[in-house]
Amino acid sequence: MRTLFSTADEEPKNGFRRWRETVFERIVPVELTPADAGAFQGTMEAADVGPLVITRLTQSAIRTEATADTIRRHGKHDTLNVAIALHGVVFSAQDDRTSVQHPGEIVVLDRRPTVMATDADSRTLFVELPRERLEQALGSTRRYTALTLGMDQASTSLVTTFFQELVRTYARLPLDTTARMASIGVDLLIASLAERLARETPKDLQGTLIVQRAMAYIEGHFGDPNLDPPTLAAAVGVSLRYLQQLFRQHDRNVADWIWRRRLEVAAQRLMDPGHAHLTIGALAYGCGFATQSHFSRRFRDHYGLSPSEYRWLSFGSTSQTASIAVRSR
Repeated sequence: MRTLFSTADEEPKNGFRRWRETVFERIVPVELTPADAGAFQGTMEAADVGPLVITRLTQSAIRTEATADTIRRHGKHDTLNVAIALHGVVFSAQDDRTSVQHPGEIVVLDRRPTVMATDADSRTLFVELPRERLEQALGSTRRYTALTLGMDQASTSLVTTFFQELVRTYARLPLDTTARMASIGVDLLIASLAERLARETPKDLQGTLIVQRAMAYIEGHFGDPNLDPPTLAAAVGVSLRYLQQLFRQHDRNVADWIWRRRLEVAAQRLMDPGHAHLTIGALAYGCGFATQSHFSRRFRDHYGLSPSEYRWLSFGSTSQTASIAVRSR
């Protein structure tokens, strides 16, 4: 990780002011109250790993508050913040829920009024990630904000270790590998949150949770041509018949959802200049289609255009292609 700022490089009288400015710029505007401004020390390190904005803060005891006013001053409402405690104790309060994190433990925080406090010499890894990924898999963030993922849960240690290793090694990875590793990290977090939610979810909500876990698994494995309903059912630990029943209760079909997500990702990649070097066949295989002809037939049925036509239109007129995509849903 690269060091963005350290109070050790500043005059003591300017240290906290500059720290606050850097927090505002890198993370979000918040109200900061140090235990002792004159003695405050902090180091901020940063890593941008694929779509993830990762920041490691080592700081003296401090209180951080996101208020309605500070929230209005930033434009990060499409992201969530994950706090991984590495050293010291971190206190968080959001949505009438309070968390006390010890080293290795994890908390997810939304862009709503929040209070955090750290003891002296704390170190925390903050991972800013797309809100859509978690909500698609787990539903409303109000179910799990400020819910502690404790070290009594084995998957918590796995997530913490993964992100620490990711920020240590990402600079040596190819860009496409980095993006895949970032996605894997989000999938691990989703799985850990699902495990934690299962402990206190009433019986009548267990089916919803299983569907969400299945959808998260699809997001992480749609590129596997062997992914089908029986494989998915085995992955989430239920019978195929029960999984199909749960999907029907949510007005969905298991097989249709798998193919839909493959087609949606393929459409996104066809519109992405970063994938323009890929042939239609290579793009199809990367989205889990066994043959290019099968991909082309399903794509035309869903979007009304061949993949080549869709790509051509997207580069010629992104807005026109987006309009077509919306109408096809």
